[in-house]
Amino acid sequence: MNGNKTYIEFPNFTGRNVPITEIAKAIGKDAQYVRIGLQQGILKFGYAMKLENSSEFNYYCPDKKVWEETGYFKES
Repeated sequence: MNGNKTYIEFPNFTGRNVPITEIAKAIGKDAQYVRIGLQQGILKFGYAMKLENSSEFNYYCPDKKVWEETGYFKES
């Protein structure tokens, strides 16, 4: 080592919930592909939650996790 330091600049994460359609477009997949991947735990950049007495899922995909897993980031 020569004593040089490397600094990495990270995006300004805000915890923004990145919409499924935005993620799908960024990774070149269909929105349904992303939803099913999250529901099955295959995609690791977000969470799919089904509330009691409901057949619909809610999704939370924080900007930092999306960036870490896909490299995609967009300022809110």
